[in-house]
Amino acid sequence: MTDEKLEPLIIAFCCQYCSYSAADLAGSMRLQYPLNVRIVRTPCTGRLEAEFFMRAFEKGADGIIVAGCLEGGCHFTEGNLMAKRKVNYTQKFLMESGLEQERIRMINVSAAGARLLVDHINEMIETLKKLGPSPLRIKRSKNEEIRV
Repeated sequence: MTDEKLEPLIIAFCCQYCSYSAADLAGSMRLQYPLNVRIVRTPCTGRLEAEFFMRAFEKGADGIIVAGCLEGGCHFTEGNLMAKRKVNYTQKFLMESGLEQERIRMINVSAAGARLLVDHINEMIETLKKLGPSPLRIKRSKNEEIRV
């Protein structure tokens, strides 16, 4: 199978209190999202660094979703606001590097927002299909796992 036939690989960094709980709820509700999404549970999205995002791209991710608590509802007060600034910084860095800034996005989802999370994931997949594979992606086979 060639790279063009591969589904885009998405790394979703999810806050353990809200968006990770939403992903868990999506499973309980039997809401489907593609298997090419890797969910990484984080204590708080505010703990993420731009280097983590770039490392994920280097390791083969076509796109990244940073999913935090609702604005104003962060369990660590301003963690999701810090994450938003880091995502904005990474978007600017990607653009200056000649890549599409749409490859990374920040979303805010409550623990009860399973359907919203799945909708965001599906929307990201459609965006990445239009953009094509990441130029940073090292050639990977269909079933190859990446470690972030």
